[in-house]
Amino acid sequence: MYTLVTVFNLLYLCISGGYMLSWGRWKPITTNRAARIRIGKGDKPLTYEQALHPHQIAHRKGWLSQHASNLKGEQGAAERTVEDVFIRRFMFGTFHGCLANEVVIKRRGNVLIVCALMLQKMPPQKFYFFIGYTESLLSHFYKCPVKLEIQTLQEKAVYKYV
Repeated sequence: MYTLVTVFNLLYLCISGGYMLSWGRWKPITTNRAARIRIGKGDKPLTYEQALHPHQIAHRKGWLSQHASNLKGEQGAAERTVEDVFIRRFMFGTFHGCLANEVVIKRRGNVLIVCALMLQKMPPQKFYFFIGYTESLLSHFYKCPVKLEIQTLQEKAVYKYV
């Protein structure tokens, strides 16, 4: 008979996605469906980042955050992750509806470089204002030089249709 602790542990594993109940037995889940795009009628456009699966990172596509905090002996990986989430949300809110692809964040020494592809939905003067606004505000927040590398596109670049 299962004890109460064992039942709670099994329920936790079931909820977290490690095991599932099938015909009265607990068996491990062997299928991985995370970040997979479902095949459709061929009318859904995908970017390069969306078209490649997560296990192809570092083989066919690169990391969206480049820094040295994950090396052995380095500290601050969790802080870099929180900063990256803040920067991505800040960029999405500042350039609302203009981001064509994911934002790439690079840290080189003390300099923070943010690379993004933007859609041309605003006049150039407004883009220049928002670029200066973003650079100065993020530089003030993180107390280091922040540089935005922006490329503009007429429309989203489609890699393939699914």
